[in-house]
Amino acid sequence: MFSAKVKSDVIKGIIDVTSPLVNEAKFNISPKGISLRAVDPAHVAMVDLEVKNKAFEEYKADEMELGIDLDKLSSIMKLASAGDMVSLEYDEDTNRLIIKIGNLVRRMGLIDTAGMPDSKMPNLDLPAKAVIKASELTQGVRASEAVSDHLALTIDKESFELYAEGDTDTVNLRLPKDLLLELSSPGKYKSLFSIDYFSNMIKPVKGDDPVTILLGNDNPVRVDFDIADKKGHVTYLLAPRIESE
Repeated sequence: MFSAKVKSDVIKGIIDVTSPLVNEAKFNISPKGISLRAVDPAHVAMVDLEVKNKAFEEYKADEMELGIDLDKLSSIMKLASAGDMVSLEYDEDTNRLIIKIGNLVRRMGLIDTAGMPDSKMPNLDLPAKAVIKASELTQGVRASEAVSDHLALTIDKESFELYAEGDTDTVNLRLPKDLLLELSSPGKYKSLFSIDYFSNMIKPVKGDDPVTILLGNDNPVRVDFDIADKKGHVTYLLAPRIESE
């Protein structure tokens, strides 16, 4: 069984985090909460998401998997205003998810999870760590989108730096240690990434909320942040773009 009541913002947050990478996702339901892990079709980025049961107003669940079409779920959630309460219930007989928003009821057919892969989270040794306010990071990424399709991230003992170079223009965002929430790095580490992917990864984080970035040399970047009023957590991994000599 699965039945829950939750504010629409929590479900919208899950969609915002997952839909840039995949159209369909396997939601792992358990008594502790909801989790999912998905890799985009190009195998460039991965998301690992968990929302604890205490993020919900009401929550009852057994262990199960629900295959959900995120485009469908997104179109339903567009009917809910911020703060609206949404009821979710799994109907085993028809294999549908019953979604109630106010007086509206939508019975959504689910996807067979048999063909959905179980992705493993790789164990990466990323030595450099910076914790940044989302607003600072977003400003740098937005500026970079106008000049290039990739950006370089650098962390050393003194600062975090974001740099993008186009045909004629460059963008540089350097945040020294005293402007960061946290910084630890044994040396200098730098990797290059696709702006499209990186931009989508940080979009769900708002204002001064902290974003943790773990970096190595020409390694994937790991991005961590909380959602659902800190009752949920997101980890993204993004593969680097290796520059040809």
